Amino acid sequence: MTNRSLNAPLFAALLALALVTAGCSSVNLQSHTATSPEEALQVAAGQGNRESAESYLLRTARQFQSQGSHEAARRILTSDQLKSPAPANRNEALLLAMSGAAALADEQWAQSLGQQLTIDQFRNYPPDTLARAGNLQTETFRLGGQPFKAAETLMLLRDSDPNADIQSIHDRIWQLLKDASDQQLEAAAREAVGFESQGWLELASVMRTPGAGIEEQGNALKGWQAHWPGHAASATLPGELKLIASIATSRPDSINLAVPLSGPLAAAGQAIRDGFLAAFYTDESTANQDIEISITDTHGKSFAELYQTLAAKGPDLIIGPLEKEGVGQLAAMENLPVPVLALNYLPDDTATPAGLYQFGLSAEDEARQIADRLTARNSSQVLALIPAGEWGDRLERALTSQLAENGGVALDIERFFPEDNFRAVTAELLAVNSSRDRAVDVERTAGVNVEFEPRRRQDVDAIVLVAAPLQARQFKPLFAFYFAGDVPVYSPSVVFDGTADPSRDRDLDSVIVTDIPWVLKPDNDFRDTATARLPGYQGQLGRLFAMGADAYQLSSSLPLLEQIEGTSIAGQTGELNMSPGGIIHRRQLWAQFRNGRPALIEEDEQEPEAAPPSAITSE
Repeated sequence: MTNRSLNAPLFAALLALALVTAGCSSVNLQSHTATSPEEALQVAAGQGNRESAESYLLRTARQFQSQGSHEAARRILTSDQLKSPAPANRNEALLLAMSGAAALADEQWAQSLGQQLTIDQFRNYPPDTLARAGNLQTETFRLGGQPFKAAETLMLLRDSDPNADIQSIHDRIWQLLKDASDQQLEAAAREAVGFESQGWLELASVMRTPGAGIEEQGNALKGWQAHWPGHAASATLPGELKLIASIATSRPDSINLAVPLSGPLAAAGQAIRDGFLAAFYTDESTANQDIEISITDTHGKSFAELYQTLAAKGPDLIIGPLEKEGVGQLAAMENLPVPVLALNYLPDDTATPAGLYQFGLSAEDEARQIADRLTARNSSQVLALIPAGEWGDRLERALTSQLAENGGVALDIERFFPEDNFRAVTAELLAVNSSRDRAVDVERTAGVNVEFEPRRRQDVDAIVLVAAPLQARQFKPLFAFYFAGDVPVYSPSVVFDGTADPSRDRDLDSVIVTDIPWVLKPDNDFRDTATARLPGYQGQLGRLFAMGADAYQLSSSLPLLEQIEGTSIAGQTGELNMSPGGIIHRRQLWAQFRNGRPALIEEDEQEPEAAPPSAITSE
């Protein structure tokens, strides 16, 4: 027996299709509800009245957005039928498009929309929509890479909306100006017209003086307010700047640096100590302040007991320990009457008492930055070579979790020991052995000789190479030997020992590496002065020296990073910010090996695209 019945949803879909194919003459655009963007576009295409068809499409896109179907709404809003909407529909189309770009974080769409917007575009909307339109316009400019236009939008919104929260708007304007590059601010300053814009730009300029400490920033802020007494930001400072002004007058007067100065970690502790003292003695902002610095050797001591002894002396801040065991002892304490900036990290999700901050040269930070860089380059399918051991375990977890969060995947990860056969490890990673095995199986099954040329796997966008310089110099040529010479390679700082060695590092050419400003930044007065006087601090010890310098800079900036979300400071180990729980993270610089030397990649500079998968396989 044949079942000729149709279920209700299928019948409705067929009926809608029949109406569309019949020329849509019977469709009531006021009541029709499309189930897909394709259906809506086809219905609209069959209408004779363009304005009505556009209104129908906009209503449908709005319905999709309200349901969270932003991809479906985008297909309608970016269609040819809404490319040049009638004047009556233009504002609605722009509002929905800006909403969609913001919801999808679509930078390319936002950039295109930004070219159609004027700064006062949002003022074309009625009072009940004006604030939403202004905020969407701000986000569109920001996403599209125009932070100053986003800031200018907020300036106008503050003056146009009687219910505007001035403090919140000023905080957002300041964050946008901080996010702008030097080049963007310079270009904006050349074109800026009006007291308001010029005042904000000068404020941004004086507050990003390279190497300025908290006290110097506080003085610069006071100077700006004296020159711009009638400016809106002078009356209502952004929250971060209010905090800088207060911190500048309340920095620690007494600091104890507790690091190992003897035993197996003595060299590391001494490098941190010397970097800390170098930053302290070159900090001109402390010239009029009597700061007491004391130093304690932590080797062979229980830090829980040492902390009690140090805290009894009444310092404002303790910096240390470097030893992970000591940090664990602090985490087990119920309270810390004297705050501590530890120089190492605890395992993720470890509960810590208030007043414990954590800072160090975290390999996990570098792994997460590599994952983010891969995502930005549309390299979602990745292979990785990572050393065996606990350090490699932590790095692998950070890399894979960040890749997964970004929508990427590690197709395969090979762990290796220094004594391994690197040719075999590389062949296994690239699945060259699998292609050879398939050819052998064909020969055995068919009983004939098969002409065979090995092939690597074809689904890989990039390779993450985690290896010390000696090992990396061996792996990189093997990628080319096994047919992966066109695949971009990314590495953390471990691939470079910090000292240029062009004759040996030519084998690393084209590798893209992340490292700290101390190593990669060409113009670095602090590094150049320090290494001229202390020539022993090159290579890896130089990184620890830079960490000590940043520990000093953090000593006066912890309240700022903790209390103002999104705040960062420029350090020798990277751009420093704090996540909840007092954990300091670093955003490093990027370079590419060229002629055996890591050459800095500027923010707007392009790097090699991921190689597209080849159509040739060894199946």
